[in-house]
Amino acid sequence: MAKVNWGVLSTAKIGREKVIPAMQAGDHCNVVAIASRDKELGQRTARQLGIPKVFASYEELLEDTSIDAVYIPLPNDLHVPWALRAIEAGKHVLCEKPIGLSVAEAKQLQEAADRHPKLKVMEAFMYRFHPQWVHAKQWVQQGRIGELRTMDTFFSYHNVDPNNIRNRKEAGGGGLMDIGCYCISWARFIFGQEPVRVSGKLEYDPVTQTDTLASGVLDFATGTSVFTCSTRLMPYQRVNILGTEARIEIEIPANAPPDKATRIWLHSKSGTEEFSFDPVNQYTLQGDSFSKAILQDGPVPVPLEDAVNNMKVIEAVVQSAKEKKWEQILP
Repeated sequence: MAKVNWGVLSTAKIGREKVIPAMQAGDHCNVVAIASRDKELGQRTARQLGIPKVFASYEELLEDTSIDAVYIPLPNDLHVPWALRAIEAGKHVLCEKPIGLSVAEAKQLQEAADRHPKLKVMEAFMYRFHPQWVHAKQWVQQGRIGELRTMDTFFSYHNVDPNNIRNRKEAGGGGLMDIGCYCISWARFIFGQEPVRVSGKLEYDPVTQTDTLASGVLDFATGTSVFTCSTRLMPYQRVNILGTEARIEIEIPANAPPDKATRIWLHSKSGTEEFSFDPVNQYTLQGDSFSKAILQDGPVPVPLEDAVNNMKVIEAVVQSAKEKKWEQILP
């Protein structure tokens, strides 16, 4: 079976513990190299994961002509700079979310990708590949909940470590960028359109200057989505999708466990139906879907324009919070 040769830029925890093992289990992914500025960590990670090549710099990995594509799990502020260098090196790019620090950065990457139409570039929102989200989207489109009117999404964890990358402002830290981007993406995915305006409220840590509690309202004209995310609350996540006839509830919307069944519920006036999905690894599904786009020279599952539009909403929420008024989303 045809496979894409992958290289990974950095030994980030999400790569070591989740994405790389998941991609190695895929039908179309062959992880052949990893690069780390920490030589010892790079070698140890490669041994643990059975990766044959280790590079002491990202530049060296990009120069390897045997590598077709790169996965980038670097800190947020390094996403676009290294994605651009990967494109210039002729590599396909799967980059962790959020795609960059701003709309301007996201557009810069989109323009670079447009100049290299043979290369595939995508933001890694893995949830879209999980059957629970595929079915939720289908049910909405099929009218199972009647007319879609609103969504309520919540995502939180507790992290007070000032040295953690998620709490470093200069690296693009903060709850809105780290997990609020999911809440916004979920709503845009289900509504199948872009919000016309947003309202936001953010609270910041006085020391790290990163947002620790963010809430927002997205106005889709045909309905609304309300979200809250936080880096200083008890860990919790949930999504409710409400229509005129029924409600869809997603139990673990973001990091669905790869080794356990997941559940969603359809609540209606006639009662509650529970749907259980066999264990799947959404990172494996993502890696294989992206690799198939490369192998078949087809469109990526989620175009880069989607990443730009998600950044537009994130920026608008921040601006709304600053100015204490609704912020319009421009096309």
